[in-house]
Amino acid sequence: MKRILTAVIVLPFLIASILVASLWWLFVLLAVAAMVLGLWEFYLLAKKLQLKPDPATGYVAGAALVTISLMNDPASVLLVQFVIIALTIVTLVIATLRGAPFDKMIASAGATILGVLYIPLLGSHLVSLRTGFNPTLSAHLLSFFFLVLMGADAGAYYIGRALGKHKLAPSISPGKTWEGAVGGLAAALAMATLAHFWFFRELALKYALPLAAVMTVVGILGDLAESALKRGAGAKDAANLLPGHGGLLDRLDSLLFNAPLIYYFARFYFNS
Repeated sequence: MKRILTAVIVLPFLIASILVASLWWLFVLLAVAAMVLGLWEFYLLAKKLQLKPDPATGYVAGAALVTISLMNDPASVLLVQFVIIALTIVTLVIATLRGAPFDKMIASAGATILGVLYIPLLGSHLVSLRTGFNPTLSAHLLSFFFLVLMGADAGAYYIGRALGKHKLAPSISPGKTWEGAVGGLAAALAMATLAHFWFFRELALKYALPLAAVMTVVGILGDLAESALKRGAGAKDAANLLPGHGGLLDRLDSLLFNAPLIYYFARFYFNS
């Protein structure tokens, strides 16, 4: 029930920010809030391992990455992203000389930069997807994106609970099963088909279905990666910000891994 209640509260704002062209800023605001909280959770996990990441550097680098993602020039964005990441690494190396424990210097700096790469860099592609295409296409792409991934998540959760017997990756996430993965894939394909006939005819079904299948697999990998991070830190959830869902990273994992996929697919498919 908490899981459903949380979705009911959040979804109207997300839907409005996608479908109403003038509310692009609301989508950006929601994305930024999610990335800030996600990065906070990531650094919280790092601290459980007795590491000392540099949150200030991470947040500044993340803010820069999200800001330049508003540019409507993919080549320029990639160049500036490279510069930001390089400057972040140099800043971290210099900052650790101020007195951070030298035996944890590499691991702490690595945790800081991994957080930036994992959350703001990947997540900024959704901001680019919202602002870098015409409003109608952007709304269709994001609606397809969330329908497929939410469908995959719901299908995996409920089919896994009802029929799951064969563990998918027991050493990483004991609750995930092959039956759940198949249920998630079936639900994702159903959502992609629904999206095509409902509002997204410009994306041919012969491409929509493979894209949904790849998104499902990438989403599972993202979920497992986040589970491995939690297991490595000895934590059940990254935090407990969302009742019924655990931490925000538990909701963002598949979205983050899929954000560059949907963005570059859209750039290639609709601009070729």
